[in-house]
Amino acid sequence: MTLRVGISGYGLAGRYFHAPVLKAAGFEIAGVLTRNAERRAHALADFPETTVVSSIQELLGLDLDLLVVASANIAHAEEAIAGLRAGVPVVVDKPMGRNLEETEEIVAVSAETGVVVSTYFNRLFDSDALTVKKALAEGVLGNVFRLDSRFERFRPTSNPNSWREASSASDGGGNLLDLGPHLVSLALDWFGPAEVTYASVRSIRGLADDDIVINLKHESGVDSYLSASAIIGADGPRIRLSGTNGSLVIKNLDSQEPRLRSGEYPAGGVWTPPAITPAFIYQGDKVSEYPAESGNYSLFYLHVADAIAGNGAWPVTAENALAVAKILDDARVFSIR
Repeated sequence: MTLRVGISGYGLAGRYFHAPVLKAAGFEIAGVLTRNAERRAHALADFPETTVVSSIQELLGLDLDLLVVASANIAHAEEAIAGLRAGVPVVVDKPMGRNLEETEEIVAVSAETGVVVSTYFNRLFDSDALTVKKALAEGVLGNVFRLDSRFERFRPTSNPNSWREASSASDGGGNLLDLGPHLVSLALDWFGPAEVTYASVRSIRGLADDDIVINLKHESGVDSYLSASAIIGADGPRIRLSGTNGSLVIKNLDSQEPRLRSGEYPAGGVWTPPAITPAFIYQGDKVSEYPAESGNYSLFYLHVADAIAGNGAWPVTAENALAVAKILDDARVFSIR
């Protein structure tokens, strides 16, 4: 049976991070919610058989098996709760809520209704993320004690027309809520529960926070040093994972985002050619290439499809979302001490 999905929002997230990946995983794009004429045209060009609607109630009336909330952060809670109360499982683009309180509200409605809610931590399926998990499983680095993880860019001019850059934190804007969920969800997935030991959340360009640092101490003993910035002229490696036998270094970002933006998608749930980001193990002056895993965002929705059919677990649990939300809240509080 083909699963029917409705997507709320058809901007960057809805059009490029969700729709083609859902298609790759075998979902039918039954409906799209957008009130923007240009995005309506995009949706119909991409999926001529879809139904474009202008309200969440209309979208939920399309006999859906799944609701994907890919709208602006300010609308996540309202739309997710509407889906849950309508009895439709929901995937919310990151962050699930704008803060821990809002995330708890969504999760409480999920528990009350018995309808599952998840969140789209798609970077768990980046090439670098899967390569790190492989290296940890194989123990090639020895006793791992430190993670450096970055999403750093150089965009010296801010964009006042972007809600992510212009909206206040209370309205869901800023880098802490944009890239912070990826950094934190990955660190927790690799090394388990953690507490914030240091954080800086600030605006350099004058709009929403665009330069963040979060340091974590994991119960497992690993320290994570996380950075997301829009104003770094010389970006560091995406990943440097250090252990007693050396450091795993992955210099570049995963290639899936630019490929999705260019119109490619993992047909049949598989990227051709594979989305592989080169990885290396450094041991002082000795450098050797480490076999990297292929990234694949469609794995997220393949897991969702199995879970809806009762054949597996959801790829991201409500507990995962709550743990990330708490750390992001703690980082913001720490930063203003």
